[in-house]
Amino acid sequence: MANVVVVGAQWGDEGKGKIVDWLSERADVIARFQGGHNAGHTLVIDGEVFKLSLLPSGIVRGGKLSVIGNGVVLDPWHLKEEIAKLRGQGVDITPKNLVIAENTPLILPVHGELDRAREGQNTVAKIGTTGRGIGPAYEDKVGRRAIRVADLADRETLEKRIDRLLQHHDTLRRGMGLPEVDRKALLAALEEIAPSVLQFAAPVWKVLAEKRKAGKRILFEGAQGALLDIDFGTYPFVTSSNVIAGQAATGTGVGPGAIDFVLGIVKAYTTRVGEGPFTAELHDADGQRLGERGHEFGTVTGRQRRCGWFDAVLVKQTCATSGVSGIAFTKLDVLDGFETLKICVAYELDGKRLDYLPTAAEAQARCKPIYEEMPGWSDSTEGARSWNDLPAAAIKYVRRVEELIDCPVALLSTSPEREDTILVTDPFAD
Repeated sequence: MANVVVVGAQWGDEGKGKIVDWLSERADVIARFQGGHNAGHTLVIDGEVFKLSLLPSGIVRGGKLSVIGNGVVLDPWHLKEEIAKLRGQGVDITPKNLVIAENTPLILPVHGELDRAREGQNTVAKIGTTGRGIGPAYEDKVGRRAIRVADLADRETLEKRIDRLLQHHDTLRRGMGLPEVDRKALLAALEEIAPSVLQFAAPVWKVLAEKRKAGKRILFEGAQGALLDIDFGTYPFVTSSNVIAGQAATGTGVGPGAIDFVLGIVKAYTTRVGEGPFTAELHDADGQRLGERGHEFGTVTGRQRRCGWFDAVLVKQTCATSGVSGIAFTKLDVLDGFETLKICVAYELDGKRLDYLPTAAEAQARCKPIYEEMPGWSDSTEGARSWNDLPAAAIKYVRRVEELIDCPVALLSTSPEREDTILVTDPFAD
């Protein structure tokens, strides 16, 4: 059976939640493979709104197995809160429908404190993090001093892990003028939260291998967007993990051969939250209109998103680095009513035309957009469920995007409602 990876192909906030929910009805397993609780999904199901930031989107669908893979960094206290909130909305969450990789690193209070302290003291260039400890937790993972889910099961091991962790963090904190970590309090807090996490712990690589052997369909769910990838994003204004599709394999413990289709989620215009370059950003009435019509506020942070025209240069690049098979084109309805639309088709850098985003941050910041104009449409596309429901100008816009990014549209979304989706190519088709 086909297995599908879903990745954001811009700076996140592309509408992955709805698309993953739409696909999850046909999947048996939904697995998160990177990120933490710094990126959110908003799902609208039968008129009820569910806001997720750590749990896989499939958790709200009965009869599905949700998986948190080792590529995620897990805040155990947030996990407990999010589970409690969803249970309050009638969602059943048990070890039968949620498993967490035993080798998943934990986000601790010390990570959030360090994250916020760094951002507050950084006078050179703020990264614009959410302050939730994601970056410091990944640092400890690669520094081989992380506390992982499996460590919670053994007090002796846990104490050794804490000692190694604090040897590093207390040195950092002294240098930043922060008090040293209360070791006893940290140990007590971890022992208290341990049962809430360990009940879901499992060797996820083994679980997924067995599901594949049984012919089950797996949906691999990424958070954020490819332009925030630690290697291929707008560095240093990026997240602390790999976001592109290749991470689905290493972030869950399956081989790359397990991936059959990569679906890139692409918004019909461009947004980003936080600091960093944004060549097609608008600071005028059109940008304001996009933000208002698109309700562009972060699910997790509530921060207003920066808005701009569709940037085909960036999306073509992310489709290449993630090996995108087809895109899910979202929020087309936000463009309704614009007399003229613009698409960024290239950059101008120091008098030269570029068809890709340069690597150096300073060069990225100096890029200027080269636009192609297209006529807009006055009719509404909201709620369209077939090509025949779309204005001719809207179809031309979608087709031009396909040409510019060198990738076909597989799905077209015309509202937050999951049924308002036009299926062009079935990602799960064998």
